[in-house]
Amino acid sequence: MTTKGPTTAEGRSVRYHNIAPSTLICFSHLRWSFVFQRPQHLMTRFAASRRVLFWEEPEYRAGAGEPQLRRHVDPDSGVVVLTPELDESLRGREEAALTALLDSELAGTQGPLIRWYYTPMMLPFSDHLAADCIVYDCMDELSAFRGAPPELLTREQQLIERADIVFTGGTSLYEAKRTRHSNVHAFPSSIDAAHFARARGAVDEPGDQAALPHPRLGFAGVIDERMNLDLLAALADARPDWSIVVIGPVVKIAESDLPRRANLHYPGSKSYSALPDYMAGWDVALMPFAINEATRFISPTKTPEYLAAGLPVVSTPIVDVVRHYGDLQAVEIADTAEAFIAACERALALRAGDTAWRDAADAQLARGSWSSTALSMDALVRTEIAARTRHEPVVSPTGWPPVRDRYDVMIVGAGFAGAVMAERLAADGGKRVLVVDRRPHVAGNAFDHKDEAGILIHQYGPHIFHTNSADIFEYLSRFTEWRPYEHRVLADVDGQLVPMPINRTTLNLLYGLDLKTEEEAAAFLASRAEPVEPVRTSADVVISAVGRELYETFFQGYTRKQWGMDPSELDKSVTARVPTRTNVDDRYFTDKFQAMPAEGFTRMFERMLDHPNIDLLLGVDYADVREAYPHDHLVFTGPIDEYFGHRYGKLPYRSLRFEHRTLDAEQHQPVAVVNYPNEAVPYTRVTEYKHLTGQVAERTSLTFEYPSATGDPYYPIPRDENQALYKRYEALALAEPNVSFVGRLATYRYYNMDQVVGQALATYRRLSATLAERAAERASVLASPAT
Repeated sequence: MTTKGPTTAEGRSVRYHNIAPSTLICFSHLRWSFVFQRPQHLMTRFAASRRVLFWEEPEYRAGAGEPQLRRHVDPDSGVVVLTPELDESLRGREEAALTALLDSELAGTQGPLIRWYYTPMMLPFSDHLAADCIVYDCMDELSAFRGAPPELLTREQQLIERADIVFTGGTSLYEAKRTRHSNVHAFPSSIDAAHFARARGAVDEPGDQAALPHPRLGFAGVIDERMNLDLLAALADARPDWSIVVIGPVVKIAESDLPRRANLHYPGSKSYSALPDYMAGWDVALMPFAINEATRFISPTKTPEYLAAGLPVVSTPIVDVVRHYGDLQAVEIADTAEAFIAACERALALRAGDTAWRDAADAQLARGSWSSTALSMDALVRTEIAARTRHEPVVSPTGWPPVRDRYDVMIVGAGFAGAVMAERLAADGGKRVLVVDRRPHVAGNAFDHKDEAGILIHQYGPHIFHTNSADIFEYLSRFTEWRPYEHRVLADVDGQLVPMPINRTTLNLLYGLDLKTEEEAAAFLASRAEPVEPVRTSADVVISAVGRELYETFFQGYTRKQWGMDPSELDKSVTARVPTRTNVDDRYFTDKFQAMPAEGFTRMFERMLDHPNIDLLLGVDYADVREAYPHDHLVFTGPIDEYFGHRYGKLPYRSLRFEHRTLDAEQHQPVAVVNYPNEAVPYTRVTEYKHLTGQVAERTSLTFEYPSATGDPYYPIPRDENQALYKRYEALALAEPNVSFVGRLATYRYYNMDQVVGQALATYRRLSATLAERAAERASVLASPAT
């Protein structure tokens, strides 16, 4: 809806003319000469139109002396490969040296600069560089690899916050990252088809393979913890007449770990140019990956490379291989050693038959070349740079407004707190308001939209409106009609679905009882309760009310997943929010007003912000435009510690990751939400939206919710030490002139939606009086005669 870019203090556009060719500096954990993979494919192509620098990890050597930067120009592409050479004594404290080498290399650089990252670990020494576009090309989930640095996840979150664009190396990675940034694009493994198609013609057989008997089955790639070595051994043992060729460097595992058999051959690393020569001598290509955390998100380049070489492929069930290639006759998927061996036999038979399978594979490969991937990425980068070099008027729901000289109020955040403040200040207070949000949409975490199946889903997890306040309900009713809805939740306990919160029905189902009255249920719970004095923690609350068994069944595992810590470590307020009932009321909430916006939350927010005094600037960080849009007062609804630059350290938050799925079924579960308290299940709950919206459709859409230590801040973690840290920030906030802090993140409180609305309405009433006093004072000063 908006564009973003630098402006002058007066808000005028900044435009660039006669820009020099751009420089792209790529920060990679993979060395240029290691294996020719995604970074090399893309950088080689980008070098055709811009200067490309490829920054490698340092090389350490005892007695190396002063830090130096070794430069090597790749003769084929012109990419400049930069390798820091550091003394061994600097290991672990090399940031200053790397910063100095980087600054020296880039001194005098003209034209736009693009920072392109394959590893977040290089952010600390490069983050100071002013860049026209920052790209995070996430080709792997590096945190899952053996030996990953403990700080990698923290730095990745910082990189995601800095990045203008996030690319992912596969669909699974896209699904894992898309809720963490507003500009994420999936670019699965591509193919240089012509290069590997050489394997289909006459080539000179490499000498270290030529003498091996057929049939030959081969693998080419990095040999590391992602390889299922037991599967390789089982394959070699089961078919001693097969020659199994495993090409590639051995990394992060010992050579001695490799299974050794007479028919298992390890020729070592081979150049990218030589790979088709080896593949030409194979009958079947192998992808014997282990199924573990390191392979959870991979999208192997090997699949299209093997197919382009004219080889049938046998793979273990890697998600992106199954997703993108599992329907091809040329690709066999097998999850056990026995099945893998049988799949290899079928692949050999396929290779001996006609070539219809190859034609189908070729048709799919035609849609995914590295050249087209590079062009698409380049277009997105150029669009981002262009957006940063111009500025247009902000967009209002009512149309294109004139550029204003000054706003009365800038509001940071278009969620409940920000939208209510904006609406009241504009409609009731007559103020000119600019709402800024770094996300490209309004409604904050309540944002909903129709997915590909036409189902209205909540992008950031289910939001169920309920309140006991008639005033709040009547206020929101100005902007929406309502669909009556009473929320019900079931918990999956060993495959049995029982009502949550615990009620009499829950107890009867779990224990095979026939409790008929509230008194009987209360007596049963009292017999199991273990009084705790004093009640301090969330564990104390539950154990003292219902006993340890029900606590462990419903609360312990769920809380550990949700908060990343045991209930005994959390304030009692967490579990105190969930009541225990002795009746059969199975509603999750008992509020007087329970309903869902008839057209969804997003439409309600759009109406709330549809006012001629309100302008919106979306997809923009307020810090980038705060000075460009003069205003008298700021309303901040983001994290309070972020506003103050994390002066005292970061406030702890719990985040969420959402996996959205659509099923070819009318209904998946009997209620909107099913909780999974078992700690062995990685997600906490599954939401089926048709229960919330009342939609009728042949398909249904679900969201699986995974708590996370990283990502957007959702839940302030209620612990005494966190509150003490917040109080330090609150003291700063109270002293901050002309700024109001409103909402869950700005006040570090776990508020429900109606509570945020109530807080915003109360804040508006106080602020309205303050702004009126300021206006009166200004008017008085202007009216007084000059002295």
